[in-house]
Amino acid sequence: MDSQFFERLSAELVEMEAAGLLKPERVLSSPQDGRVNIGGKQVLNLCANNYLGLANDRRVIDGALNATREWGAGLASVRFICGTQDIHKALERSIADYLGYDDAILFAAAFDANGGVFEPLLSDQDAIVSDSLNHASIIDGVRLSKAKRYRFATNDMDDLERVLKQARAEGVRSILIVTDGVFSMDGTIAQLDTIADLAERYDALTMVDDCHATGFVGPQGVGTPGLRGVQGRIDIISGTFGKALGGAMGGFIVAAQSVIDVLRQRARPYLFSNSITPAVCGASLAAIAVARSADGDARRERIRANAAVFRTRMADAGFELVPGEHAIVPVMLHEAALAQQMASALLAAGVLATGFYFPVVPKGKARIRTQMSAAHSADDINTAADIFIEVGRTLRII
Repeated sequence: MDSQFFERLSAELVEMEAAGLLKPERVLSSPQDGRVNIGGKQVLNLCANNYLGLANDRRVIDGALNATREWGAGLASVRFICGTQDIHKALERSIADYLGYDDAILFAAAFDANGGVFEPLLSDQDAIVSDSLNHASIIDGVRLSKAKRYRFATNDMDDLERVLKQARAEGVRSILIVTDGVFSMDGTIAQLDTIADLAERYDALTMVDDCHATGFVGPQGVGTPGLRGVQGRIDIISGTFGKALGGAMGGFIVAAQSVIDVLRQRARPYLFSNSITPAVCGASLAAIAVARSADGDARRERIRANAAVFRTRMADAGFELVPGEHAIVPVMLHEAALAQQMASALLAAGVLATGFYFPVVPKGKARIRTQMSAAHSADDINTAADIFIEVGRTLRII
């Protein structure tokens, strides 16, 4: 046994704790919802990706239970061996139709979707042009590809054009521009209208990770392409059923038929991972149906109103916020230890809100990332703001 290895890990953990960088796990003793139970106490939950408030919705629960009764607990197999059921194909048709694409392919997680999309489609003759703040799953997926790699400053369209010119000058075959639709730490929305125009000008393809948008951003919740008026001009979208669309797990890619067909043959996370469970499929199908309904419209309006009220209350109180229009409302604190301290004080006062700090965000950019949900009432939002203000004054943040 290499005792020095374990000693080194222990020392690293001590250093992380001293720097205020350890990430505590807070155990819920209730379903995911606008209010959750932690340690025998009910608190307002402002840090889940449960945007449409469907994670504990009876329709979604029944979808999961009914699918489990009909199709079983799981497939014990990968898709191409004997792990594909009718319900998998139904979910692929449903999400592709909702977002307006030929077909979809399912993955065990959205991380796997981004991890598996680049390597099968692009070779060393091609190039990937990636926003510098893209999600870790995109970064890891790009690393697995043999394609040439270029980065542009986040949401900077002049820098994107500079990189596109460089890639074309260097003689690459195909260029794929990839960006988050919503940058999850800031709530900033990508300029997809300009990106689509630049892609046409430089004969490039486009891909958007829309995990923090599908179901609740844009008309009918079709995501950031719909919001920016470029639905149908984005070539590939990756997304998840683990956020607004039911809150379970699982990822997907929607694209033209040829793209999906190649991914079915070559995407390693698809070929070598068990099929997602019937329960996840049933829950996700139910969530998509809600998202496309009048109830979905009402829930999207509630998210918008909740975010507007919370932003106004927090800004008026003197908190530093990242500007935006998304349900993600980051409260900037800059210091990791202060973010930890505030998160603990908020929890004690009745609000669950997680601190984010290096390496999740850059050093000096620590924050409390709050997320609004349709599961919150107007009273919930005002109560949460009251608690933030009280804790902020106690800690002399405001």
